[in-house]
Amino acid sequence: MASNEHYELLKAGLTDGESKVYLSLSELGSSTVGPVVKKSRVAYSNVYDILNRLIEKGLVSFVIKGKTKYFQATSPKNLLDYLEKKEKDILSQKEEMKKILPSLEKLQGSHTEQEAEVFLGVKGLKAGYEKMIKEKTKKDEILYFYLHEKEHSEKADLFYHSLQNISKKVKMRGLANKEYKNSWFAKKSKFLNVRFVDFPLPGNIDIIGGMVLLVSWKPETIGVLIKSENIAKNLRDYFNEVWNKAKQ
Repeated sequence: MASNEHYELLKAGLTDGESKVYLSLSELGSSTVGPVVKKSRVAYSNVYDILNRLIEKGLVSFVIKGKTKYFQATSPKNLLDYLEKKEKDILSQKEEMKKILPSLEKLQGSHTEQEAEVFLGVKGLKAGYEKMIKEKTKKDEILYFYLHEKEHSEKADLFYHSLQNISKKVKMRGLANKEYKNSWFAKKSKFLNVRFVDFPLPGNIDIIGGMVLLVSWKPETIGVLIKSENIAKNLRDYFNEVWNKAKQ
């Protein structure tokens, strides 16, 4: 079962099974378990657990006729009620988290910081950038090497476009291969401050303070954040040497 409704329900927080069962019941109307299993293609062994979760969320109701239980999807408006409740729960959890953040940060500060951290996926990589730029100001500067490759260019452009509000906190200077001139993001952005080279670059690397972020877009998106004054200094020296020879 694949439809826009299915994907939207997944985005709303339902599991794959919950989405399939809810949509099946929406089409079937009042139904016993058998037709639901057949239409949704959810395993019979899982369907009761899924139905119970949907009942708890207010998205499914049931009646008993004779000794048989009949299920039906509740009004689609209940989906909005479910999302509103979920939003309230998240806001409440957020407020509770704010209360314990100081003690958590103090607890982490009592240990020696790790030398390196790995961030997986686009969301993970964004967290890596946020950590790298945390508490930085316009007095700080990111130096970056960027290797623009066609196979992942669109994903990378969209990602760095989404980082603009974070990146504006600091100054930036970058070195990129000439292919980056064709990037819509490079043409549109006003703060990249990039120069282009026609020789190989060491890879996708960001340097700020004593931190270095290594990024790979293939085969999967991954970032490695290294805390090392020595590595950062060596890369910064190399960057400045190339920057003075590169073309704007």
